[in-house]
Amino acid sequence: MPVDPDGRWFESSGPIQVDGGIAVRAQRGKIGEQWWSRRFVDILERTCAPGRLARGRSYARKGQVIDFTLAPGRVAGRVQGSRPDPYQVTITIPAYDEAQWTVALSALGSQALYRAALLAGDMPHEIVELFEELDLPLFPSTLDMRCSCPDWGVPCKHVSAVLYVLAEAFDDDPFLVLAWRGRNRDEILTALRGLPEPTETVDPLAIDEEPLDGRLTDFYTPSISLSRLRERPARMTAPPELLLRVLDPPLVRVRHIPLVDILRPAYRDLADPPG
Repeated sequence: MPVDPDGRWFESSGPIQVDGGIAVRAQRGKIGEQWWSRRFVDILERTCAPGRLARGRSYARKGQVIDFTLAPGRVAGRVQGSRPDPYQVTITIPAYDEAQWTVALSALGSQALYRAALLAGDMPHEIVELFEELDLPLFPSTLDMRCSCPDWGVPCKHVSAVLYVLAEAFDDDPFLVLAWRGRNRDEILTALRGLPEPTETVDPLAIDEEPLDGRLTDFYTPSISLSRLRERPARMTAPPELLLRVLDPPLVRVRHIPLVDILRPAYRDLADPPG
């Protein structure tokens, strides 16, 4: 078994090429386009050895990940190395139980901002703070990473490859982030639709009508502080690729890439043209 000068095992030859493997779309630069995918990648790059992640990115770009499955608390994948048998990778995090999800869904459903975004298939930035306030972190700070390869390092390049493929899968479906914690898209949307509509929030710009002659001395005094004006939530907009998320994806691939993945950047460019 070959080892490097530090006594670590390594593959003496390049990996066996995979026909139809999962190759990330980002063939250079950062992997992950959406903020939730970048949040996950940033955590990886803060906590894992850069060299091992770099080798994993190379594997992910070559399509060495054969497949992966995501279930509550667990991601399992197969990665082809230089040996004939693929390596088995598992990545686990704590999945939240029924009681914890009941609390989380109630909090999500009580906020019109979060409710509208999720029902539209989007992931609002503020959802991270909501889960943290409930002491239920949405993104894991630590991962239990295992691989059947003989490399002692954590993460090995096989685990790293699956992590990057997972990050790009988050791009396509933000509900996978929630599914990893224990609730999939259908369960979340069904629960949100079954909750009562959020109560109407008080408009901070609203004032009670009073006769003019009763306000002559303070007519030009603002009724609220300027700081409270900043508390108004940003206007919600539908994501440009909403139609692609709602419709069933066509069973068409171009060079092993799903047609939906090719169309998605075009939809985003139409919504935000250059210049």
